[in-house]
Amino acid sequence: MNPYATLVHDYARSFREGRSLPFGGVAPVTRPPLAPDAPKALIFSPHPDDECIVGGLALRLRIESGWNIVNVAVTQGSNRARQAGRLEELEQACGYIGFGITQTAPNGLEKVTPKCRAEEPAVWAPMVQRIAAILAAEKPAAIFVPHEHDWNGTHIGTHFLVQDALATLGPEFRTVLVDTEYWGQMTRPNLMVELGEDHVTQLVTALSFHAGEVSRNPFHLLLPAWMQDNVRRGSELVGGQGGAAPQYGFATLYRIRAWKDGGIHEVQAGGRNLGLGEAAGSLFTS
Repeated sequence: MNPYATLVHDYARSFREGRSLPFGGVAPVTRPPLAPDAPKALIFSPHPDDECIVGGLALRLRIESGWNIVNVAVTQGSNRARQAGRLEELEQACGYIGFGITQTAPNGLEKVTPKCRAEEPAVWAPMVQRIAAILAAEKPAAIFVPHEHDWNGTHIGTHFLVQDALATLGPEFRTVLVDTEYWGQMTRPNLMVELGEDHVTQLVTALSFHAGEVSRNPFHLLLPAWMQDNVRRGSELVGGQGGAAPQYGFATLYRIRAWKDGGIHEVQAGGRNLGLGEAAGSLFTS
């Protein structure tokens, strides 16, 4: 018998059986209370559900280092009939996984795209001001933002919206930028974060609360496979071409840099792998 046939069969069976699992409905994960002075990270999510997809490092910061993770709902989707429902799903997902939520507007921002930035400055400018106000008020130690080539127009728009907002805050404002990817791959990530089975379980479960989205496209069921493929890519792109691959089962890729003195600065030479044996907070101590 071909053992690889069994391997592929088990993958396929798990995906088929996953289609019959219920959406959400799981009790929140128990977390220790946050310290009053806990470092804060903001996830600027183009859409409700992105906080779960790219949230591996944020989840590890919450669990291992007691960080306060807040999802900033940049938009609530383009379908106005679904915006209230998507907010409700977001609240349930973040409530399950232990992230806070900040809304940008009662129904989220709209037209967060490069086209709006280029052609409608009167629409773009107030959105920049809103994001700048959130940054100034929250003073995050780190922010998660889609990278500039993340394919989806709202993902790319969110990248430039946050960049434009940062540029208004003056040279004294400092934070760590963590660029994320999903729809479009980064060509030069510099950080691969290992995730354990329990981390992935929590992220998939949280993503399942976004029932309106995953019922039409079951990307919650595909998240583990995506994270496995990240190990393949990260082994070369982060670890170095031709180098020995770390024995990770799941990982998420990022690009980590600093925002200070009014611009972006590199914080490390080359790539870095963050395994499960190293606390996630150690990324931000140097």
